[in-house]
Amino acid sequence: MNAGIIILVVAVIAAFGFILGRRRALSLAATSGKKLHSLPGYYGQTVALFAAVPSLFVLIVWLLGQPLLIESSVSGMIPDSAIPDGGARSLVMADVRRIAEGLDAVLAKGGLEESELSSMRADFTNVRTRLADVGVALGSEVPTEVFEAAKAYRQDAKTGNLVMTGLVLALSVGLALWAYRRISPQLRARNVSESFVKSLLVAASTIAILTTIGIVASLVFETYSFFKIYPASEFFFSSVWNPQFRGGSELGILPLLWGTFYISLIALIVAVPLGLMIAIYMAEYAGPTVRSVVKPAIEVLAGIPTIVYGLFALVTVGPFLRDWFAQPLGLGTSSSSVLTAGIVMGIMIIPFVSSLSDDIINAVPQALRDGAYALGATQSETIKQVVMPAALPGIVGAVLLAASRAIGETMIVVLGAGASAKLSLNPFEAMTTVTVKIVSQLTGDTEFASPETLVAFALGLTLFVLTLGLNVLALYIVRKYREQYE
Repeated sequence: MNAGIIILVVAVIAAFGFILGRRRALSLAATSGKKLHSLPGYYGQTVALFAAVPSLFVLIVWLLGQPLLIESSVSGMIPDSAIPDGGARSLVMADVRRIAEGLDAVLAKGGLEESELSSMRADFTNVRTRLADVGVALGSEVPTEVFEAAKAYRQDAKTGNLVMTGLVLALSVGLALWAYRRISPQLRARNVSESFVKSLLVAASTIAILTTIGIVASLVFETYSFFKIYPASEFFFSSVWNPQFRGGSELGILPLLWGTFYISLIALIVAVPLGLMIAIYMAEYAGPTVRSVVKPAIEVLAGIPTIVYGLFALVTVGPFLRDWFAQPLGLGTSSSSVLTAGIVMGIMIIPFVSSLSDDIINAVPQALRDGAYALGATQSETIKQVVMPAALPGIVGAVLLAASRAIGETMIVVLGAGASAKLSLNPFEAMTTVTVKIVSQLTGDTEFASPETLVAFALGLTLFVLTLGLNVLALYIVRKYREQYE
């Protein structure tokens, strides 16, 4: 029984528990003549929560832990001789998992009996053909040790799933019956239900925190592995980016940081003035009718997929800048350039600047405006000398948040700016960013033990630190601003 069916069964048990628990509470109140402590629905919720939450928690933990335990057990079955030269045990284990899944597919298709599988051997049976029939392609003949490990992996997974199904369903039914028997008019069912809800909310926030820690930890560990085989000084201070998967790579981050900074700067030059003017108009001049139409229309820009912006840069903006500016001025002949990506990216982040700035300007107390008008200031003078200085900390925070969004963009850069890593001031030349090179270094059949692949994690950690710093600074400024006026 797969996890989806188990969740459905647990949901049905919880639903029945809710109905039966509510009925029992009403029945006990009627027969005993005592008033229920809580509403009848809370008693049903108590049974449903005991039936669902602990069993689903066990299911999640089991699904996360079982593959790790099986892999650690099966990995010992593969001798070092079965690992190809230049390969890694982790890649062999990936083949083991694929073969195990393929065998399940062959059994489900009816091309093999369970009894035949136990005696099936890689050296006597056309394993590759059978697996290819179900969409599992293998590049070479399957070593006997790998095939036996796949059979063991599949058997352990099958046994584990059976135990998991029995344990989860037994726990769900058992706790539902226990909660059902505990129902009485004196039971503080509302408190029990609210404690469960509070625990679920805490668990949800904990998952978010643990996810962040996991992301950072994965970057840190892989970056540490990279710096063990590649000098950190060359990575941070070299001005040459020239990865060669045959060895002898030069992996300097400076050209990538320069491209990221240059494109983001142009994007902010486009987005900040336009976004601020839109925000001022929407907050100070536009009427309710115009605001209700124009603001959602502008925010539609934030919902357009970035690949669409990239195509717009590739087909429209890039050729226009090349034909009307770059070639006549003798500055370039390519439609892919820093300016192309920067302009289109600036258009994309206009809603980030305008919407946040609009909300911040509206948060400025009306008393400041009234005081300026009372002293004889015009509306434009009030905006320039009173409203904007008061809203400036929040606007700076909005700009920094937009900057962090621009720094992390990939598709617009790929299609609009090209993939050339260089240090140049010419905005009509093709350049690239950190995010683009992260994608390119992890694309294709690569070995995770090589510096050319591990460098992607070092790039990712550097980018993470930069954007995290911008976000923290922006949140600090916005929080300080809000404390001033709330």
